[in-house]
Amino acid sequence: MDIKQLKYLIALDQTRHFGQAAALCHITQPTLSMRIRNLEDELDLVLITRGQRFEGFTEEGERILAWARTLLAAHDGLQAEAASCRGQLVGSLRLGMVPLASLNPMQLLKPLSKRYPELHFQLSSLTSEQIIDHLNRNQLDLGFCYLDQVDTQFFDVIRLTATSMGLLHDVRHFQFDDADLSWEAVGRQPLGLLTKGMHYRQSIDLSFRSHDIDPHTILESDSTFQLIQAVNAGICCAIMPLRSGIEAMNEHLNIVPITDAVIHSPLGLVMRRSEPRSALADKCFAEAKGIFQASKTP
Repeated sequence: MDIKQLKYLIALDQTRHFGQAAALCHITQPTLSMRIRNLEDELDLVLITRGQRFEGFTEEGERILAWARTLLAAHDGLQAEAASCRGQLVGSLRLGMVPLASLNPMQLLKPLSKRYPELHFQLSSLTSEQIIDHLNRNQLDLGFCYLDQVDTQFFDVIRLTATSMGLLHDVRHFQFDDADLSWEAVGRQPLGLLTKGMHYRQSIDLSFRSHDIDPHTILESDSTFQLIQAVNAGICCAIMPLRSGIEAMNEHLNIVPITDAVIHSPLGLVMRRSEPRSALADKCFAEAKGIFQASKTP
């Protein structure tokens, strides 16, 4: 057994496809299949349900997969620890973030990348529930999520600003003269909203209900990018977080604050307390404290 076999197993879990897993690992599909079969022979277990294509992991395979993640995390932690002893910070920081929040993640990634040019980043868009689950499974190092989902007994937390909202629009199609907008004014506009059930959408729906407003919703999507495309096309406006950097994506976008539009659950950067936890995660979390504290200083 070697580290590469465990990496191949995890890649297969990520892609659920032999060919894509092989491409992710920069090897041929026959090589990946052979190395995983060698692992099965060594463990005397069938790990994968095979048909004409990948059909999933067996019950034993799921249990081995959990150990593979732990061993790889420990391996990566060892490499990061050795680099830290040399005064370096190398490796890949796995970071999850809720789709919409009053925070531009580049506020953290930009200074980290400048200070540690050998550091790489994997940034995933996930719900708060998914972020907590991925942290628990050691599939993420850090996560930006809403803190009402977080048990601080098991996680270290950097509390950040509450998420305020505004109406994102394309100035070629919509014009608003007021410095801010009421929920009544927002409800009269054609709106593109995130899919129902998502945390951010729940706060919006609650605000509309509290003002007894039935909004003019013409588009729903679980993709922030698709909502911005619709705004850019003039199909609708969208309720987006302030200070997220979205309006700076092109010269035609503008955002007007909505009065009393705040998601009451605060946003935070979260790291799991239990081991295995890499030196990379510890160092980046400590750096984040300084970065976000400096951003609050007048």
